[in-house]
Amino acid sequence: MTNNSHPYRATILPVADSTIRPLWSVMIPTYNCAHYLRETLASVLAQDPGSDVMQIEVVDDHSTKDDPQAVVEELGRGRVGFYRQPQNMGYIKNFETCLQRSCGRLVHLLHGDDCVRHGFYQKLQQAFEKNPEVGAAFCRYILMDEYDHWQVISPLEQPESGILNNWLERMAIRQIIQTPSIVVRREIYEKLGGFDRRISCNGEDWEMWVRIASRHPIWYEVEPLALYRLSSTSLSGKARRTGENIRDLRTVIRLNKQHLPEEQANHISAKALRFYAFEAIDDAKRFIARGEVSATIAQILEAIRCHPSLEVIRPSTKLFLQLMLKALVSKINLGFLSL
Repeated sequence: MTNNSHPYRATILPVADSTIRPLWSVMIPTYNCAHYLRETLASVLAQDPGSDVMQIEVVDDHSTKDDPQAVVEELGRGRVGFYRQPQNMGYIKNFETCLQRSCGRLVHLLHGDDCVRHGFYQKLQQAFEKNPEVGAAFCRYILMDEYDHWQVISPLEQPESGILNNWLERMAIRQIIQTPSIVVRREIYEKLGGFDRRISCNGEDWEMWVRIASRHPIWYEVEPLALYRLSSTSLSGKARRTGENIRDLRTVIRLNKQHLPEEQANHISAKALRFYAFEAIDDAKRFIARGEVSATIAQILEAIRCHPSLEVIRPSTKLFLQLMLKALVSKINLGFLSL
């Protein structure tokens, strides 16, 4: 039995001794996103140090709406590997396949619709070389929409690059890392296992980063060198409309609790639940402005389930009354139009 055996996490086996290992493994999971994959691959290939230093491979979860292999062949020209799952496995198992197939000492999981900016690999490689004690290194990221328009830059966690101060508590209160912005030593995955399968659509990466931070220092790069895409049709975008995103985050907060010091676990978990209750309220406000009734209600309910306190119930009730008033006005207007 390996040291990372767990009923809900894949065991990540060490790379065979006979394998020639590059420094980097850039593993790109895809599923029905080939229209973005060209941009993703171009951003990596523009920084390619060569096959002896970097493995680049696309792992497709049996896409049915497009042909990622054709994009790989067009742009990669033999430089980029391609593996297609024999059937759709779900995104967490596809991540597991990426980790299992990686052979580099540093692993970068880069979603097939995200990108990296120039300097990403050079800057983070320097962080690992200068700080052999760190288990992972991440940078700030830029949130972009489905049309490549930049929206916001992730908040500055500290004024200078370096090992993140008080990293565990800060990471356990809110998700401050998006997957394309972080690189992990492969040996860490070998010790800790893969992503937790109890999470259905949102937050599996957050649990992983907290798991790593509970055992190893984390390096932080202040320059925003990764681009993270959020679109209404993505898995995370759809989950917001049903409230499943917050339900998953409640599960993650419960799982994260086991990684925290016992004397701080309850306090930190309560702060995390409060933070995501107000995130749900903010999402509800956006949905109500767009007239999305069911999505608004879903986020209001999840906000209250996260943190059933007066400070959450009051704005939730106000939003619900606002929603009912809009529905009533709409019904009255329709009545006048039918006269």
